Amino acid sequence: MLYSFKNDYSEWAHPAILDALKEMNFQQEDGYWNDSFSQNARKYLHRQMEDDKPAIHFVSWGTQANLLCLAAFLRPYESIIAANTAHIAVHEAGAIEATWHKIHTITTSDGKLNPDLILPTITEHKDEHMVKPKLVFISQTTEVWSVYTKDEIRELSDFCKEHNLWLYMDWARLWSALTSLATDIDLPTITKLVDAYYIWGTKNGALLGEAIVLCNESLHENFRYHMKQRWALLAKWRLVWLQFSTLFENTLFFDLWKHANTMAQKLADGISQKWYTFLSKPVSNQIFPILPHDRITQLEQKFGFYIWKPIDEKSSAIRLVTSWATPKEMVGEFLRVL
Repeated sequence: MLYSFKNDYSEWAHPAILDALKEMNFQQEDGYWNDSFSQNARKYLHRQMEDDKPAIHFVSWGTQANLLCLAAFLRPYESIIAANTAHIAVHEAGAIEATWHKIHTITTSDGKLNPDLILPTITEHKDEHMVKPKLVFISQTTEVWSVYTKDEIRELSDFCKEHNLWLYMDWARLWSALTSLATDIDLPTITKLVDAYYIWGTKNGALLGEAIVLCNESLHENFRYHMKQRWALLAKWRLVWLQFSTLFENTLFFDLWKHANTMAQKLADGISQKWYTFLSKPVSNQIFPILPHDRITQLEQKFGFYIWKPIDEKSSAIRLVTSWATPKEMVGEFLRVL
């Protein structure tokens, strides 16, 4: 069987989560959100944020989080500004558009937005004959695996406040960004700078589940009505609360992403030492080495990965993704075969 470097959710779940689910299986709890696990998960997350005011809600996966938040935050005539590579614009099958909200996509060289890129769109849409831009959507890490620095997000935050825009962050790979050497970002700062974000558990050792964090108190009211209407309020949501409670009870959540980034960096260092280059600078748990086609064919005999982009007649960029469970032995084996 091929060892997969295709994504960071191929494994089921961290053993600590499976043990907790088994241990608590027959413990009776109230439904929806009034169980002890939800209280613990909130407490641990608030501790990480250094702020107990944000409202925290859980949903199944990232597309549901994005759809729910953007539909709840926006009026029917309001629209979204996002990079042309943004997940909501490319890989969510029109889920946002299906809620009747237009996405203004902006071409960027690195997947990141800045005030200079956003300003023309909000300047152009200036009367009631056009949709009204209201929300700026960013991802950390971006879909092309660059990362925002603290100053870049602060600049966006100030700009959005000045122009009465919501700033929403898709933080699918939160801890990959937080443990990246390419950024100085931290959770308490982000909680102060953006209006809302979500944390992905699926890609960091959980069976499923994402945590939506509403930082701006004006977004709190009636959010659970939106959850109920859009099938996101489940009676046994303690399944997700328990997982996040387990991940955040100590440093496990952080340690798992640190491991994923460390394994990616070992891959990148080993590949660089063989004089190969990269499509983009390795800064997270996803790297894009450019390899000759004959090497790619050989590697495909033992490993699963995506051929990402043709470079020329003789070479292509491939995508390698490490996870919380990637064994260092498999990283060594990949480099040996290469």
